[in-house]
Amino acid sequence: MWSPDMETFKQQKVEDFYDIGEELGSGQFAIVKKCREKSTGLEYAAKFIKKRQSLASRRGVRREEIEREVSILRQVLHPNVITLHDVYENRTDVVLILELVSGGELFDFLAQKESLSEEEATSFIKQILEGVNYLHTKKIAHFDLKPENIMLLDKNIPIPHIKLIDFGLAHEIEDGVEFKSIFGTPEFVAPEIVNYEPLGLEADMWSIGVITYILLSGASPFLGDTKQETLANITAVSYHFDEEFFSQTSELAKDFIRKLLVKETRKRLTIQEALRHAWITSIGEVRASEQQKTKRLREYTLKSHSSMPPNNTYVNFERFTHVVEDMAQVEQGCRSLAGAHDTIQDDMEALVSIYNEKEAWYREESENARHHLSQLRYEFRKVESLKKLLREDIQATGSSLGSVARKLDHLQVQFEALRQELSADLQWIQDLVGSFQLESGGTAGLGSVFRRDASESLTELLNRTYSEEVLAGLKF
Repeated sequence: MWSPDMETFKQQKVEDFYDIGEELGSGQFAIVKKCREKSTGLEYAAKFIKKRQSLASRRGVRREEIEREVSILRQVLHPNVITLHDVYENRTDVVLILELVSGGELFDFLAQKESLSEEEATSFIKQILEGVNYLHTKKIAHFDLKPENIMLLDKNIPIPHIKLIDFGLAHEIEDGVEFKSIFGTPEFVAPEIVNYEPLGLEADMWSIGVITYILLSGASPFLGDTKQETLANITAVSYHFDEEFFSQTSELAKDFIRKLLVKETRKRLTIQEALRHAWITSIGEVRASEQQKTKRLREYTLKSHSSMPPNNTYVNFERFTHVVEDMAQVEQGCRSLAGAHDTIQDDMEALVSIYNEKEAWYREESENARHHLSQLRYEFRKVESLKKLLREDIQATGSSLGSVARKLDHLQVQFEALRQELSADLQWIQDLVGSFQLESGGTAGLGSVFRRDASESLTELLNRTYSEEVLAGLKF
């Protein structure tokens, strides 16, 4: 199993060990140059991959993705798969020293031929199958099988040797580990990639079916006017064998394609079943293809690449592919903007209507609030006036209570003086009565009665006199 900690790259300058030559091709974040090893004089291809400098950046390739590609390339050694010779790293790039594949793309080679028989086609498809079989045996899915990644080691022999290249999207498929992703070139991806479903080795088999269809007809089975239309055709498995393109194609070839372009992965041909298919193992029903096929294949390759560079060697057309995709995205974006404009206009009108309703509601609420506030101010002023009157009443009452208190104090003084005066008078009377008793000894009983009556009369007189004076003093 691959781990980011497993891969170490040489930190020396690649230029110290290799003479870097002409550019062979380029991709979105990679450029391939011809190079010669100084110690041996052997020629290789140096693939400079731009590293992503930060997690937030969108430019460059993440280091773990480069490490995964290197890990897979170090595991493979097969005649139909490109080999890795060495890896160097500097501050900005990782440099893969790869086997030099100088024969160009398979489709470019076939497009230059006058005619192509099914027997020749099967010989090339079989080589592709053998390379993929080797990968699938190791549980490695390429995930980017397309004409640009099927190269020829040397085109100057009758049946050139095929090499599968570009393992940037390749993954090791682990049992029990679900893997999902959306990547690849829309024209060649399987439905499970489009639908973001669990991926496995079966995705490569779908791509082989598309490649075979194009190889035999010069037409692409699912290609639409837009990327979205292409993806919709793929998920619907919407294709057919147009008589114009397949009139000279055998039923075995069509059956081979039909059994690969199957939506359900478990019903799709495996690599072993594809190698055993009668179209691959038998030549009994194959017939020579007409020139029209190679003409259409030439048109297809020209349309795919826009131009055919002379002496094409290991050319990577990823840049063109991304430009085409970007243009399609821009067109789709413009259409989306046009559609969104009307939606935004409707939304704006709805928002304005809501705003107007809210404004009217707030205006009404504000008016009610002002009315309530005015009433509160009136009540507040009324309460303030009552408080003022109450304060004045309290002050007046306080003043009256003070006056009463002073009068009570004055009466208390008068009462005390009167009490003392009366007490003195009573004592005088008692003394007078006592002396009278001494003088009238025989009349003691009568004197006692007289004394008691006199005392009660004086006390009553005192009480009545005091009460009247007190009441007179309380008048104010």
